[in-house]
Amino acid sequence: MNWWQVVVVAWAVLAIVMAILWWRQKATGNAGTVDIAWSFGTGLAGIWFALAPFADDGVLWRQGLVAGCAFFWSLRLGAYVWQRVRSSEEDGRYRELREAWGEAVQRKLFWFFQFQALFAVIFALPMLLAARQLEPTFRVLDLLAVAIFATAVLGEALADRQLARFKADPANRGKVCDRGLWRYSRHPNYFFEWLHWFAYVFLAVDVDGRYGWGWFALLGPILMWVTITRVTGIPPTEKHMVASRGEAYRAYQARTSAFFPRPPRAQP
Repeated sequence: MNWWQVVVVAWAVLAIVMAILWWRQKATGNAGTVDIAWSFGTGLAGIWFALAPFADDGVLWRQGLVAGCAFFWSLRLGAYVWQRVRSSEEDGRYRELREAWGEAVQRKLFWFFQFQALFAVIFALPMLLAARQLEPTFRVLDLLAVAIFATAVLGEALADRQLARFKADPANRGKVCDRGLWRYSRHPNYFFEWLHWFAYVFLAVDVDGRYGWGWFALLGPILMWVTITRVTGIPPTEKHMVASRGEAYRAYQARTSAFFPRPPRAQP
C-alpha cells in the first residue's frame, strides 16, 4: 500500500462510523457521541498509520512506540469523554447548534459528524510522520518526546480528576474550581492536551533533514492550538462559565491564566 491509500482507508472507515453514530443520535438526542468517536477514532487512525504495511516498513521500534502512544492517549481521553457523555445531558455546544440550525439540524449534524471523521484523520497525520521516521537509533529527541507524552497524558488525567472531584462535592455547587492545577490555569486539561501533540513532532523530525517531512508534524499542535483557543475549546466553555458563575468566574479570569500554567495574579 502507498501512504495515501492508508490515509484513505482510515478516512473511509471513520466516515462510516460517524454516519452510524449520526443515525443513532437522532434517536438518543445526544450528539456528544461524536466527541467519543473522535477521541477513539483519532487514536485508531494513528495506530493504523503506524502499523499498516507500506512499501518501506520503516523502523519497527518507532512504529511500535507511536502506536503505543496513540493507543494510551486515545484510551484515556476516549474513556473520560465517554463517561462524561454517558452521565450527563447533551453538551451545551450541541444544544446551541440545534437551536441555531432549526429544521436543518439533522442535515447539518450529518456533515458535522463527517467533518469530525476528516479531522480525526488530519490530526493523526503527525502520528504517521512520527512512525515512518527512518532514523534507526534512539536519539535525545526521542527521549524528549517520551517525556513530553508522559507529562502531558498524566497532567491531563490529573486535571480531569481534580475537576471531577471538585464537582462531586455538594459543598462546591455553584463555585469555581481553582484548586490544584486549576489554580494556575483556567484550562489545564486543554494545555496538556495541546502539549501532548509535541511528542509526535520530536519523534518525527530529524535535525539534518535526511528523512524529509518530519517538520510537518507541527500540524498537530498548530491545529490543536487553533481548535482549543479559537473554536470549540476555551470560547464556549468560558461563555458558559460566565453565564453560570457570574462575578465569581470573572474574578477567576482576572487572576488566572487562560491557558499556560503560571502563578495567579495578585488581586488589588
